[in-house]
Amino acid sequence: MTMKYALVTGGSRGIGRAVCVKLAQMGYRILINFVSNTEEAEQTLRLVREAGQEGELLRFDVSDAEQTREAIEAWTQAHPEEYIEVVVNNAGIRRDDIMVFMEEKDWRRVLDISLNGFYNVTQPLLQPMLTHKFGRVINMASVSGIKGMPGQTNYSAAKGGLIAATKALAQEVARKNVTVNAVAPGFIKTDMVEGLDEAALKKQIPANRFGTPEEVAELVGFLASPASGYITGNVISINGGLYT
Repeated sequence: MTMKYALVTGGSRGIGRAVCVKLAQMGYRILINFVSNTEEAEQTLRLVREAGQEGELLRFDVSDAEQTREAIEAWTQAHPEEYIEVVVNNAGIRRDDIMVFMEEKDWRRVLDISLNGFYNVTQPLLQPMLTHKFGRVINMASVSGIKGMPGQTNYSAAKGGLIAATKALAQEVARKNVTVNAVAPGFIKTDMVEGLDEAALKKQIPANRFGTPEEVAELVGFLASPASGYITGNVISINGGLYT
């Protein structure tokens, strides 16, 4: 029996981990990408197995084109009869500061991971999706990429670029039953919001709370499913009404 495979970048923690578990529950074998935290990645793998599926760890930096290409080529050579039919481009970091004080390295690193990482990971996976006439590309954007956030010019630029790329790529591949969508979370209880004033921020959110990684994963699961086949080129916000 042919196995179904999904690759989740930044899959070791937070939203990425919740997405790995959700897709495992849907019957996918999960490729968990991570860079440095082996212990957390292995914990995600344990949770995937508890969900009834197998998985494997793929260690590479999505911002490194050569590293990414080698990792994907090695996996493809080891699985000549199979392909990765779902990719969730979730890897991303924050390096917040107001633009006047922002260092070049912080600008470049944020864009390298979110935007260049999207290209490095997705481009080599597209041809097999087109050949098999089924694929799902799901990009993790952000409310910052839709409305912009002060102190996050780099992050907003990266996520805004990812949204634009989502809309363009969707039009290129739709005829082959490959969909491309973006999910734009607001404030979600993960490491990414550490250091933020949750009590103050909740007052700005109509739902009066932060979201959970599992809620985001449910949306990703739907977009990965055959039921979402007529949804493409969209950016779906999940933010408790913060910004629509």
